[in-house]
Amino acid sequence: MSDTPFGFGLPPEEPDDGDEGKKKDQQSGGGQGPANPFGFGGLPGAGGPGGPGADNPFAAMFGSMNPTDLGAAFQQLGQMLSYEGGPVNWDMAKQIARQTVSQGTADGVKDASVGGAERAWVQEAVRLADLWLDDATSLPSGAGTSVAWSRAEWVEATLPAWKELVDPVAERVGAAMGDVLPEEMQAMAGPLIGMMRSMGGAMFGTQIGQAVGMLAGEVVGSTDIGLPLGPAGRAALLPANVEAFGKDLGVPQEEVRLYLALREAAHQRLFTHVPWLRSHLFGAVDGYARGIKVDTAKLEDVVGQFDPQNPEQLQDALQQGMFQPEDTPEQKAALARLETALALVEGWVDAVVHSAAKPRLSSADALRETLRRRRASGGPAEQTFATLIGLELRPRRLRDASRLWASLTDARGVDGRDGLWAHPDMLPTATDLDDPDGFVHREQLDFSELDRMLGEAAGKPDPKQRPESDGEDGPEKPEQKGDGAE
Repeated sequence: MSDTPFGFGLPPEEPDDGDEGKKKDQQSGGGQGPANPFGFGGLPGAGGPGGPGADNPFAAMFGSMNPTDLGAAFQQLGQMLSYEGGPVNWDMAKQIARQTVSQGTADGVKDASVGGAERAWVQEAVRLADLWLDDATSLPSGAGTSVAWSRAEWVEATLPAWKELVDPVAERVGAAMGDVLPEEMQAMAGPLIGMMRSMGGAMFGTQIGQAVGMLAGEVVGSTDIGLPLGPAGRAALLPANVEAFGKDLGVPQEEVRLYLALREAAHQRLFTHVPWLRSHLFGAVDGYARGIKVDTAKLEDVVGQFDPQNPEQLQDALQQGMFQPEDTPEQKAALARLETALALVEGWVDAVVHSAAKPRLSSADALRETLRRRRASGGPAEQTFATLIGLELRPRRLRDASRLWASLTDARGVDGRDGLWAHPDMLPTATDLDDPDGFVHREQLDFSELDRMLGEAAGKPDPKQRPESDGEDGPEKPEQKGDGAE
């Protein structure tokens, strides 16, 4: 795998054929294309970080250009920055992601269309997995349809969810790119501020696109990261990635397929029949992301030394991370809420799938451990998302949560365990993961009684009580009712 899988590509090497090669390189824009999607190369005359005007944030960008060169530079920039749809250029992200999967950047295997035989085994695996899960959970099937996706189809289907995850952080960076300029420059450089913000959107779009494209080469379904990335009620597997996942495990391929189908189908049951869960998870991500601070010192340094012949500077700053969680009780609580929610989802899926697979698949234990380790460590693309949005989308306490759900099954049965998903306040907390036995044997809250009290406070009659009649002697007492009264 490349050392810079999510970057803009390395700068074009100096040609070996002397001045003629340099001339051709300048005419071609310095190697535009997938390796350099912005095509900044070949802009003559701009000083580098250590050159003339390095102390002026924009002298290095435009200071020594003649009018002709400046016009050409703005033409190139205008082509790149024409997108005005938000803090991330999602059109560019989609284009780069599809390029990445078509070129096989993740594993050297180019994406291919899914054949009829692959679609057939995916549908059969999900159908059988749903039958097995009927004995392991009280939640009914959530897979209205089952589909086999190519990597490109996974990209198309999941981009809307990535937009929800990334936009809050990108908005902060876009605002910060204008805020780092001195006030006197902000008054004169309105168009340049807009350009810098658009450039940030383009940078994010390229990096997100490459990261999504790389992740498409690693995932096996639509719920690998514990969030519902695909359309609701659609269980999806990627046949090419499923085959690659099981290649070196020494496990029969049929068992690999069924185990991964069990995990996908279990996620679908949870997200379909717990209607508040999706907004709870995405809300936790959004709440944490909006509490992240941008490292303005690093951003000022990058903007002040920006060289249009070296756009990798801004990309490198993003890739190295410029986000810092705020050290406040609110931000710590948001992080704890998110980590606990991810752990509870993955722990429930782990426990339910193991219960369904253990009696039927000889390799259930080995596959379970492989998936646990995979979720705990994450792949290169997932680690890049952690850098880009300042957040690791991994359950840190997967094993603790899985043990708690298993203990709940033993103590309260399948119905009692799954009944906790009825309300977010019924779920275990981070403290409960430290003391699972205490939570398992704690007296259960009666939320129906709470709902009744809230209804009374809102002026709604209690459906369990009969209406009272107001006679001359006041409300009728129960003993005054007829023979059918209780």
